[in-house]
Amino acid sequence: MKRRILAALAMSALLASGAVLAQAGDYPNRPVKFIVPYAPGGLPDTVARVIAQKLSERMKQGFVVENKPGGNGIVSVQTLTALPADGYSFIVSDGSMLSITPQINKAAKYAVGQDLQAVSLIARSPLFLVAHPKSGVKTFQEFVARAKKEPGAFTYGSSGIGSTHHLTMEAMKADLGLSLVHVPFRGSSQSVPALVGGQVDVLFAALPSMQGFVKSGQVVLLASNAAKRSASVPDVPSIAETVPGFDFSVSVGVLARTGMPSEISKRISDEIAQIVKLPDVVEKFQTAGIEPVGASGDAYRKVIEQENQAMAKAGKHAELKAE
Repeated sequence: MKRRILAALAMSALLASGAVLAQAGDYPNRPVKFIVPYAPGGLPDTVARVIAQKLSERMKQGFVVENKPGGNGIVSVQTLTALPADGYSFIVSDGSMLSITPQINKAAKYAVGQDLQAVSLIARSPLFLVAHPKSGVKTFQEFVARAKKEPGAFTYGSSGIGSTHHLTMEAMKADLGLSLVHVPFRGSSQSVPALVGGQVDVLFAALPSMQGFVKSGQVVLLASNAAKRSASVPDVPSIAETVPGFDFSVSVGVLARTGMPSEISKRISDEIAQIVKLPDVVEKFQTAGIEPVGASGDAYRKVIEQENQAMAKAGKHAELKAE
């Protein structure tokens, strides 16, 4: 009797594994959804659409981008976790929904390894410290020297309390011992015009939103928040050249619901690793100030852990509280 039970269990396991392999073998046999936690036009949306188009071409099946803004990631996670973990629904996002949202919103109870699994790190994009000419500084070193000499003399804008822009500045302030006055706005659509208009002295911003103003001399690029200089503007130093180990560049990656077949996860990761090397993709990314990566799910998970630790530390400096 015991032998028959063991044999039946073994056969069930074999059939189950065979079903997973079959599922991965003909994958995808219907459209795949990329859920983006923000409105169209932002960094994750831009990256998702480039990758979705290439995956559609390479895998002979539609990859569709669906924007699900709300709660800085909470709505998108709720949407994903209500769907089967079958490889037909993913989230493409920056790291803020994982590293910042739980610090400011008690409803964000999700985590990688618990509800979500990392599939691929697609790219990274630096933010740039930008100054208005009236600030009187033209280089990062001049800015640091003036800020130390005159505590509280500079104002800095951000896209909101708890935003990546806000916490990057708080981390830099703590590492360099600076005192700056924070002026939060409701998104970059307000903070960038405020800088250009001279309402604030400095802020962190994405390169595409500032390039026109840099060329016209309305603002000055001082430094990037990445670990190394950006290929898009190699003459601009990174803060890490002054503060070793400083890296608050924005990562964009693919997340799946926990339990998705590993074969499908690897397939998506391998395809993306090839896509980000394509010349037209590299050109599109670099034009937008995006650095292609194409790393594995394991590598992405480690990046997420590092970002969570760095943002938690910055959040303490900013005295963030979950509500």
